[in-house]
Amino acid sequence: MKIMPGYTISFQTMSKIKQVALIIAFSFSALLFLQATSFAQVTDQITKSLNQYGQSTIQEKIFIHTDKSTYIPGEVLWFKAYIVNAGNHTPLDLSRVAYIDVLDGKQNAVMQAKIAVSKGLGNGSLYIPVSLTNGNYKLRAYTSWMKNFNADYYFEKSITIVNPLKTPDVAAKATLGYDVQFFPEGGNLVNGIAGKVAFKLSNENGAVNNFNGTIINQRNDTVARFRPLKFGIGSFIFTPLEGDTYKAIIKTDKGAPVIKELPVANNAGFVMTLNDNGGPALDVTVKIKNVNAGAVYLLAHTRQSVSIAESASVNDGTAHFNIDKAKLGEGISHITIFDDAKHPVCERLYFKRPKKQVILETTANQTQYAQRKKVNVSISANDMAGKPLAANLSMSVYRIDSLQQVDAGDIFSYMWLRADLRGNIDSAAYYMNNNNNEANTALDNLMLSQGWRRFMWSNVLSNKTPAFTFLPEHDGHLITGKVTNTITGTPAKDVVTYLSVPGKRVQLFAANSDTTGKIIFNTAQLFGPGEIVAQTNTERDSTYRIDILSPFSEQYSAYTEPKFQLLAAMRKSIEEHNLAVQVQNTYSGAKIRNFYEPRVDSSGFYATPFKTYLLDNYTRFTTMEEVLREYVREVWVNKSQKRYHIKVLNEKGFLDGDPLVLLDDVPVFNIDKVMAIDPLKIRKLEDVPYRYYWGPSVHEGILSFTTYKGDLGGVEMDPHAVVLDYEGLQLQREFYSPAYDTDATGKSRLPDFRTTLYWAPDINTVPEQKSEVSFYTSDIAGKYIGIIQGITPSGDVASQYFSFDVR
Repeated sequence: MKIMPGYTISFQTMSKIKQVALIIAFSFSALLFLQATSFAQVTDQITKSLNQYGQSTIQEKIFIHTDKSTYIPGEVLWFKAYIVNAGNHTPLDLSRVAYIDVLDGKQNAVMQAKIAVSKGLGNGSLYIPVSLTNGNYKLRAYTSWMKNFNADYYFEKSITIVNPLKTPDVAAKATLGYDVQFFPEGGNLVNGIAGKVAFKLSNENGAVNNFNGTIINQRNDTVARFRPLKFGIGSFIFTPLEGDTYKAIIKTDKGAPVIKELPVANNAGFVMTLNDNGGPALDVTVKIKNVNAGAVYLLAHTRQSVSIAESASVNDGTAHFNIDKAKLGEGISHITIFDDAKHPVCERLYFKRPKKQVILETTANQTQYAQRKKVNVSISANDMAGKPLAANLSMSVYRIDSLQQVDAGDIFSYMWLRADLRGNIDSAAYYMNNNNNEANTALDNLMLSQGWRRFMWSNVLSNKTPAFTFLPEHDGHLITGKVTNTITGTPAKDVVTYLSVPGKRVQLFAANSDTTGKIIFNTAQLFGPGEIVAQTNTERDSTYRIDILSPFSEQYSAYTEPKFQLLAAMRKSIEEHNLAVQVQNTYSGAKIRNFYEPRVDSSGFYATPFKTYLLDNYTRFTTMEEVLREYVREVWVNKSQKRYHIKVLNEKGFLDGDPLVLLDDVPVFNIDKVMAIDPLKIRKLEDVPYRYYWGPSVHEGILSFTTYKGDLGGVEMDPHAVVLDYEGLQLQREFYSPAYDTDATGKSRLPDFRTTLYWAPDINTVPEQKSEVSFYTSDIAGKYIGIIQGITPSGDVASQYFSFDVR
């Protein structure tokens, strides 16, 4: 073969060249394949770690629907709790108890409650005491399981309490303190690389909207200008330069300018930029400076469910990703960039608008009513095609005026937006109810100025099973405590402790202390206020102290409520509300204080006793020893070394050791005290003549004595026992709503000054039929609004409003 003049190549040489070319091509393809395989391994590892973390750290969200948001002392605050799986918003049956706190401006709890929850739903009430001062308070809600995570993700809501009996605080004429924050997109500023910076300005009254800002360098050169778009939040493009320093000068309509240093720019690092042009894809660009990186990795997840995991090569310091928005989950997605070493280097949030899956329809049968007239409200829940759905709902109807405005907190905007962000979100409903350029830009600014921090990536990538301090209360309320050795002052390990609840029901719980001295009593159906008694077997363990711990959270979010200001325009409304509350408490106070009897199992923890002795059915003796010897065939009483002992007898013979003896549910370990009881004070005796295992304790039979008065028959408690006032799960209060269905009731002279006409925490729609609720107007004229909120079994949430006038 002739190639060039004077040159020839043999067929053998040509064959070798082809072989070399094939080898080079194969090697290059193999290199690309190995590189792609390596990239895939990294993304797979990160995805696997996040999935494992999500499976071991199930998250809860809780939403509280209150009947309204402004209260006068003497009123009742009504509320409904919805607890869902944070991942898919379906009602979650993990926790059976929810905790409610009302905090003042110093994070002190002024009201607290524990409410029973079933299948993610529960409700309760709080009586507003007259001791509270005027102000905005924080109502928050959480579960025991949620205490393992950041308090920023507890439910929080602002409520206002106006106390006409308290002198309003005089507003101080001090200069407002401003808080300005800057948030570089992705988290970093790098010299020489343009990036977007979000900002937020607020003061003690909330977001500040009227201001202008300027970015200047150390030479006082203006390099950027900015102003807020919505709720004190906005963004600007900025390119820092090496050697320069920057600060922002913000001018508001009040006071001196606010000066704030910008975050320091680095000479090396990663800068992330996300662009959404409204099309089907997001463009994510990562620019890299002075970092040796052959590739970067992108992971997008929505509430810990991975939707996208991709890699991109770095060319000339730039990597590009094109994200299909259809693959992202609805709501907030967390987009994170990782380097070659799987270290997270950039992250930001993106919001994909959720599609409404359920529509609530609520209409009153009239737009105007006279006083004491019946209001009929039809309710239906339908999907987007109009098909009826089953849903669990709560509804409130109350008067609105200059004091009580429409409560803007709705379950849809909370579940999809506010619950996944830290701190207060001003007007969350604005972002959800508006879908235009301004609202979309404002929404993206909000994403830039927040962070979804339910976990740290170091915890995720370590692949370690997280350790949790607080257990979920899946069966009932957990009462925790600590056992300490009073001699050494150290935690006591492996000490069996007992907790009893004196009362009509036999309630006894046992726990064994762990290596830290911690004890957990898993109570069941513990309702209402009362006493609890915690003790060890002092006949055997007399050197221990028991401390019962508060179940309420001691973590607090950084957000504080804005200061409440009484305005002159509110005066008339305050007077009317105050009069209405006083009239209602005077004439209907007894009905307002009605409670439902809890549905509980009245039998003792040992279920059905072997035999029950009602002592009035027998000849009365003067000593307990005679009673036991003459009537109770299952026991044998003897006295050894000047101490009484009781042996339990069954068909197999005597059991070893003394039985567990209960007096009004309280264990009595000194049998001499039992023998000293006056038998005339005992109503009944139940016995279990078998070895009984109860938690970590083992008992050689059970004898349970019940007195007529439930006062232990005069027996003194052991001095080592801890006796505390303790409130269990809240008793359900009845909402008072009179019916004027006859002429006599309609003309009754008993005043009806209700401003909250109706509260129903548990309305269930049935697809096969139309739901309807009814109530009556009161003697108070005005404009009334009804708010209904709820959830379907599949986790779709919705709310709706209706209104009418009373004249």
